Amino acid sequence: MIESDASRALGADGPFARLDAGFAPRAAQQAMAEAVADAIAARVHLLVEAGTGTGKTFAYLVPALLSGQRTLVSTATRTLQDQLFEDDLPRVCKALGLNPERALLKGRTNYLCLHRMGQAQGQPGLLAEDQRRLSRIVAWSARTEHGDIAEVAGVPEEAAIWPQVTSTVDNCLGQGCPQFDECFVVRARRRAAAADIVVVNHHLLFADMALREEGFGELLPTVRVIIADEAHQLPELAAQAFGHSVSGRRIRDLVRDCGVAQQAEAPDMPELAEASRALDRQLQASTLIFGQYPGRREFDPLREEPSVTEVLERLTSALQHLGVQLAEASERGPGLEACMRRCEEIRARLAEFGDRDNDDWVRWLEASPRGFGLHATPLTVAEQFGARLAQSAATWVFCSATLAVDGDFGHFRRELGLEEALAASWESPFDFARQTLCYLPSITVNPNESGYFAAVVESALEVIALSRGRAFLLCTSHRALDYYAAPLRARLSYPVLVQGEAPRAALLAEFRRLGNAVLIGTATFWEGVDVRGEALSCVVIDKLPFAPPDDPVLKARGRRLTHEGRDPFRDYQLPVAALTLKQGAGRLIRDVNDRGVLVLCDPRLRTKGYGRTFLRALPPLPQTRSLADVAAFFALESMRPNYNTTEGETHEQTQDW
Repeated sequence: MIESDASRALGADGPFARLDAGFAPRAAQQAMAEAVADAIAARVHLLVEAGTGTGKTFAYLVPALLSGQRTLVSTATRTLQDQLFEDDLPRVCKALGLNPERALLKGRTNYLCLHRMGQAQGQPGLLAEDQRRLSRIVAWSARTEHGDIAEVAGVPEEAAIWPQVTSTVDNCLGQGCPQFDECFVVRARRRAAAADIVVVNHHLLFADMALREEGFGELLPTVRVIIADEAHQLPELAAQAFGHSVSGRRIRDLVRDCGVAQQAEAPDMPELAEASRALDRQLQASTLIFGQYPGRREFDPLREEPSVTEVLERLTSALQHLGVQLAEASERGPGLEACMRRCEEIRARLAEFGDRDNDDWVRWLEASPRGFGLHATPLTVAEQFGARLAQSAATWVFCSATLAVDGDFGHFRRELGLEEALAASWESPFDFARQTLCYLPSITVNPNESGYFAAVVESALEVIALSRGRAFLLCTSHRALDYYAAPLRARLSYPVLVQGEAPRAALLAEFRRLGNAVLIGTATFWEGVDVRGEALSCVVIDKLPFAPPDDPVLKARGRRLTHEGRDPFRDYQLPVAALTLKQGAGRLIRDVNDRGVLVLCDPRLRTKGYGRTFLRALPPLPQTRSLADVAAFFALESMRPNYNTTEGETHEQTQDW
């Protein structure tokens, strides 16, 4: 009777209601909890789409904990991972009267590496700011229990010092490390191996799946239930995990670490130092050649260029020569031995880009004057991912607010090979007819025409004047973001915040603090952003979020679908874009008391047949083409009670419950 227990726990007479007077039962939350419990009991996989406000976190945690099965929960970002572990999970355990062993496990770059920190302390030439930050990290290292770098105050996440004091799969010395027994990564994995419920993120989840495939071992403990929250991101992340790449940065890091290891373990081998310098010179030459082809493009046609072929051969030869020197020196110490393994792996990966293409993969170059990356991406991961599920003893539950397009889970099923999984969906409990308005401005310029950005600015200015700031302008490209920033700043009296001018977390904090700001952002602000209350009362989306038509992965997948007799636009581009639009629109209403206007500028919603697919993918928002209706909507605010609360007050917590 797990189903009944899960439903009752979230009901009017359950423990959550007894703990919090503001708790209100939600039929959709109870129904989702029963569906998850049923899937766990029957050992079947389940797809769940639950609209914003359903309370899906508790709807999957309650049945998972009541089942008594070892559970792994994976979410999209480290921020959500921390929230789940530090806040949601303890609250559910308290309400249910359970005390399972819990563990938080992140990727290795999130943990301090004591060995590399020691190396950094002896490294000459650190900038003064990096030296100050290193001193702060060293002081913290003496008192930290878990070594999670998120604990360090005063050192930004993007600080240049972090890569020097954390490890990667490439530079970790493993059991050869002199501080292996004190390693924070090892300790975190041991805690996870002994825990009843483990919280990870998607990158780590797929890193584990990829490493199992290659036979290097398991990063994550074996569990009976795997819950993937924010599951709409999985197809793209799976393609990254099952693919491989070689970047200029990776080679540069190898050169740097070879120099450090050679000085420490083989100072009497100058030929090794020269081989490392020779690779560095060849890397610089390669960066110049690849930089002549900026952006993202398919690599196979570039191999017809003599300069590309030559630089690829020279880079491979330099890696091979360094590998010979490292093999001779590898017995001198664990640092050189690790560098030898890295050098061979990079050389082998790079050699694959000189081979003939495989119809199941696309090889592509991403380059700029400052660096390059060569990538190999599978055109589909359905077979690989489906095979993992078939081999797994775990029940998988895939949850998101955006898995289906117009009620159809077909696209997500095909992407991950989940044809046999059960599926269920529940709409958001929010009253969209009362809380929202969708405005479709009468823009007559098409998105591919030169005057389109200017037309978006004019429409945005009209609406933002009515919303009194308090708006997101979500763009589909950095070019658009750069265009919009100047005219909005020149013509608005409200503060304008622009992505890239500060870290995302800082921009969001400032947006909330100001209460009347306009924030312009691209993909990073389309999802995973939660601004409740009146600070965000308008979301403007400049264009339908189709992937760039010249994207090499998109083009290769399109050719494959055409070869299979399918329509690339209808079967791939359209559902991906519709789900992305659904995510962006979901930034607007985050609470039962929120109100706001969604502005969709793209005229193709009105002029193209596929526009109806996008509109049907959204919640049931009232639509208008009249700016007067927008003015009337915002005028009603003066007659509303003041529902605003400061962060952390009761209504925000109630919504989480």
